[in-house]
Amino acid sequence: MNVSQLKNLVQEFQRLPRETEWLEFKRNNTNPAEIGETLSALSNSSALLGRPRAYIVCGIDDATHEVVGTTFRPREAKIGNEELENWLLKLLDPRIDFGITEIELNGRPVVIIEVPPAPGKPVRFSGVESIRVGSYTKKLRDFPEKERSLWKTFNTTPFENTVAIDHATADDVLAWIDYPKYFDLMGQSLPDNRTTILQRLDSERIIAQETDDRYSVTNLGAVLFARDLKRFARLARKALRVIIYKGTSRVETIKEHAGTKGYAVGFEGMIGYINDQLPHNEQIGKALRKEVRMYPEIAIRELVANALIHQDFNISGAGPMVEIFSDRMEITNPGEPLIETLRFIDEPPRSRNESLASLMRRMAICEERGSGIDKVIFQAEFFQLPAPDFRVAGGSTVAVLYGPRTFRQLNSMERIRACYQHACLQSVSGQRMSNASFRKRLGIADRNYPQASIIIRDTVQKKLIKPYGEGSSSKRDTTYIPFWA
Repeated sequence: MNVSQLKNLVQEFQRLPRETEWLEFKRNNTNPAEIGETLSALSNSSALLGRPRAYIVCGIDDATHEVVGTTFRPREAKIGNEELENWLLKLLDPRIDFGITEIELNGRPVVIIEVPPAPGKPVRFSGVESIRVGSYTKKLRDFPEKERSLWKTFNTTPFENTVAIDHATADDVLAWIDYPKYFDLMGQSLPDNRTTILQRLDSERIIAQETDDRYSVTNLGAVLFARDLKRFARLARKALRVIIYKGTSRVETIKEHAGTKGYAVGFEGMIGYINDQLPHNEQIGKALRKEVRMYPEIAIRELVANALIHQDFNISGAGPMVEIFSDRMEITNPGEPLIETLRFIDEPPRSRNESLASLMRRMAICEERGSGIDKVIFQAEFFQLPAPDFRVAGGSTVAVLYGPRTFRQLNSMERIRACYQHACLQSVSGQRMSNASFRKRLGIADRNYPQASIIIRDTVQKKLIKPYGEGSSSKRDTTYIPFWA
């Protein structure tokens, strides 16, 4: 919120009869530990109550609610040599992106601390979880019924349905949300009056009407259709980042670019930017020259869309990322997958963010359920690229596309991965892998069929594939299916 909106908000708070479980008034609050406990309590209480944020307002008398001013200067305060804000963040788990704004009201200094709701688990300060009971801060463990309700809230409230910004005017909503792009992506004409526009956005849960003239913008609406994600403090770090490195390591960065628009609004632009950064070769046909990118665009689109859709938004300080190296590109999203990486190709994907995934599918930004990874594997085979790698690292999901390499340049695990993925792709296409089909996949000459046989044998020993039925006595004629088929 801007300063004017915050002033109006504080004036509304002054009209409340008393402090609440999501609002704390203080004259001067200089006790660091008390501030940390209050942050924990307010964050947990706002999650429990389904509020988009809670507030500490310093400079307001908690009895009369009059503006008295404050001497508290949080941005200047230090614990030893450490800034107060950093000290608080270090002791909060999970770290929440609280915001501090200093304003003047009636000519007197007022400090407003905006506290986001707990992201997926209770926030603790210095190892202790707190909660608000009326206007008091208490230990959460002393109120088991509230603790149970809080955990139930985490388990039943999807990220998309929670509020990114509340108390917005209609003008705010239309300024912050790229509503023309929504109608364009949905293939619909833009209505000629704003009442119909707002009603449609409300029906899609992009916004939610609070009163006759006030609205909330949901996380779903902000993360997909924000004109500028930085306006939504908690979502700013969820923008897609693209990093280009020199060589094959992260030692030297050439450049870094962070998106600013919502995922749906900025998807095509971001895919275009990624493609422009990729190495390419010039091929000369019979009459025309054409540029061929190192990686097929279809594969990039699917993997980037998957990273956006399946990320865990409750992991703070992390967002989806594309890293481009000279020999590969890695697409990473925070959060471990809900299904095993070996089953990406055959099982329908399970997403933490079903509303977001559904809306992106309706806008044709990503594929229907279960077909996206199939396309990635197919494109890798069609362009004779090494098999993509899907793995879990440091609590994140990583998909890796590799640049062109010859068969001799592939190590044993890369050959086994290619064999398994080829068997999977054949299976979901209603076919079975054979020595001949696998030779074609890796570009192995027919006379060198024993090379394919060795890789197939190794893949069987890893229990990733198995012979189909009785088969033939000749290994060349045996067919294979993945272990799950």
